[in-house]
Amino acid sequence: MKDFENKVAFITGAAHGQGRAVALALAEEGADIAAFDVAKKIEYPAYDFGTNSELESLADEIRKLGRKVVTAVGDVRDDAAVTAAVEKTIKELGKIDILFNNAGICAYATVDEMTDDEWNAMIDINLKGPFNVTRRVVPYMKKAKSGVIINNSSVMGLRGGNRLSHYTASKWGLTGLTKAWAIELAPYNIRVVSIHPTGVNTPMNDGLAAMEGMTPIEIAERSAGNLLPVPWIEPEDVANLVKFVASDKARYATGSQFVIDAGLLTV
Repeated sequence: MKDFENKVAFITGAAHGQGRAVALALAEEGADIAAFDVAKKIEYPAYDFGTNSELESLADEIRKLGRKVVTAVGDVRDDAAVTAAVEKTIKELGKIDILFNNAGICAYATVDEMTDDEWNAMIDINLKGPFNVTRRVVPYMKKAKSGVIINNSSVMGLRGGNRLSHYTASKWGLTGLTKAWAIELAPYNIRVVSIHPTGVNTPMNDGLAAMEGMTPIEIAERSAGNLLPVPWIEPEDVANLVKFVASDKARYATGSQFVIDAGLLTV
């Protein structure tokens, strides 16, 4: 039997990058998938996000694996859109066993040059977004007395980052939410963990590089400084970690931080 047979996973930021890799990895192991994505450019940061065509392409791939899939377009900042997506998932797939809070943004700014809009967008997407989704999913998990919530933080959720004060604050906040929710939800047999990747080879990294006038490898090396001789890890590396922490192999892990950093936090 596959690890996620008869399970349903709700994934935000699913159209490309880490979200897409996790959706496919869980589907390959038997899960049905609810794929949620903003599927358009937003006002900040100024790089490309997932698209409707990418979301539908993902859905096609999941169906080819023999799994059911629900797609929904919306912004994690929009509680009405989040609520509608969760309700659609429950109606069509029956439950939500796994939540991967993945949707997020990153951009550089010094503290004295950062605008209110830049600060607010970072905090609202990276921190309030997971709150919005989690509070709409948790009632169904409580009813089932089972569930796993995985928050995609960052190495910057465990250390500081140069010209990344808004991003760092959002990711430390997500680490804190992980610990608070783990305490609150343990009586309902709901586990909550966070993962902390170094730089990942995704379209976001490409967008950051373009904004900074650098190559993708240059931006990854400047941001990360990995101990192992790699500029970044791949989305599939993140997916492999998510598969582990979402599975019964990690059944007693809650409130925990799982680092996949190529040694960054060692130095």
